[in-house]
Amino acid sequence: MRCPKCTSIDDKVLDSRISREGNTIRRRRECQECHNRFTTIETLVREDVVVIKHDGRRQPFDRDKLVRSVRAACHKRPIDAERVSMLVDDVMDILEARHMHEIPSHAIGEGVMEQLRKIDHVAYVRFASVYKEFRDVSEFVSEIQDLDPRPDTSA
Repeated sequence: MRCPKCTSIDDKVLDSRISREGNTIRRRRECQECHNRFTTIETLVREDVVVIKHDGRRQPFDRDKLVRSVRAACHKRPIDAERVSMLVDDVMDILEARHMHEIPSHAIGEGVMEQLRKIDHVAYVRFASVYKEFRDVSEFVSEIQDLDPRPDTSA
């Protein structure tokens, strides 16, 4: 792995942790040249997963696209990049177990909303407003009124 500070490829793994599901490994590394410490995350490559769009089109699953949309919803919220990555992995693990290799896009959106609803209401409403294509303020108000008083911030 190339050091983000000096670009050396000589590093040492200090610590490795496997995610709960076992498909992600977080490694803490130290560059042997400049002694910079950095973290890498290895994830399972999801091959042959196809997303079925609302109009029936099929396209390959793009994890980065989903991560970008969740990060946009979480912008300036107390949710770090690792938690976003874990949220996406959790949603995809559940959906792949349920749908195998062809996952309806609405299932992905609903899965992300379900997870965001548990951890941050602002991020949830942001994501829901785009996913559900809110057209006016009354739709925002209705969605907010349906929320639990407090999200679970312990996870």
